[in-house]
Amino acid sequence: MEQLEPGFDIPALPGWREDQVQTPALVVDLDALEANVARMAAAARAAGVALRPHGKMHKSADVARMQIAAGAVGLCCQKVSEAEAFVRAGVTDVLVTNQIVDPAKIDRLARLAGVAAVGVCVDALANVADLSAACQRHNTTLRVLVEVDTGQGRCGVETPEQAEALARAILAAPGLAFGGVQAYQGAMQHLATHAERRAAFEASQARLVPVLAALRAAGIDCPTVTGGGTGSWQFEAASGIWTELQCGSYAFMDADYGCIAGATGQRLDSEWQNALFVLAQVISVAAGRAVVDAGLKAMSGESGVPLVAGGLVCTGLSDEHATIADTDGRLRLGDRIRLVPGHCDPTVNLHDWMVATRGGVVQALWPVTARGKVF
Repeated sequence: MEQLEPGFDIPALPGWREDQVQTPALVVDLDALEANVARMAAAARAAGVALRPHGKMHKSADVARMQIAAGAVGLCCQKVSEAEAFVRAGVTDVLVTNQIVDPAKIDRLARLAGVAAVGVCVDALANVADLSAACQRHNTTLRVLVEVDTGQGRCGVETPEQAEALARAILAAPGLAFGGVQAYQGAMQHLATHAERRAAFEASQARLVPVLAALRAAGIDCPTVTGGGTGSWQFEAASGIWTELQCGSYAFMDADYGCIAGATGQRLDSEWQNALFVLAQVISVAAGRAVVDAGLKAMSGESGVPLVAGGLVCTGLSDEHATIADTDGRLRLGDRIRLVPGHCDPTVNLHDWMVATRGGVVQALWPVTARGKVF
């Protein structure tokens, strides 16, 4: 079969200039990404906590390898298929920060534990028995963490008594190893001010402390307390309680995270660099506006419209287009512009490839390893 040229099956080749990349394309700025990865790794080391970045954000084995080379202990995943994709790509330590209850998925997870260090979260006793049975069938061991609801109102146990009962069940179950506690509060990550996030963190911590006290009183060692995100990691890192951070978006950043205030009151995108962009091309111009070829099929819109490089403003998104206000007539047909998507995680999942650039020149083409791995 004749191999297709770039533009048919891939958006770019190494050595191309950015203005040659076929649009819309997912572009990663390597200088910004490397700086973000190094900064978070150094911050975790300085705080004496482990870093386990969330792979659901970037879904990329190439980014994962960069993070692990910088000191990350492994990855978080959200789904079994996602964990499988990363393990196939060479990641040897994954934690599924989710409840897995379907028998077929439990079986796959137990088998995966035969080739990598695999962890999973639980909040129900019945789940413990099912995980144990699968591990006994495959002669493998899963690391199992008790998830605690620290204020998000999603998954997790709500009382110290429930946490202790689950921990005892895990310790008694063949094929399972008690891994500690999952304590992630996602709802506080995007609160607008540092003070609001601190208050939410303190409330979250107040729900966790009695759980850990109950485990200690029962003589149960808690090897890991894992959680924290890009909006709150400084609190968990300084707490003396959390032992592991699960930040994800820091590596790429997005418009939603960028607009919240950091500790100094400045926007978070002044502390972390935007490394992820949707590259779009101007395909139509009219008085006061321009239209580009990247819409909701190229970027997530649930967190709002993208930021536009150069100070322009996006005024709307549809399936295949974004409209840019251009009262000064700065944009011309064929121009390429970088858009910072509102939410990086679902945006990445829309693309097959990341175009890694440095100084406006394509350095590499990275497959989105776990694209579509949502089961």
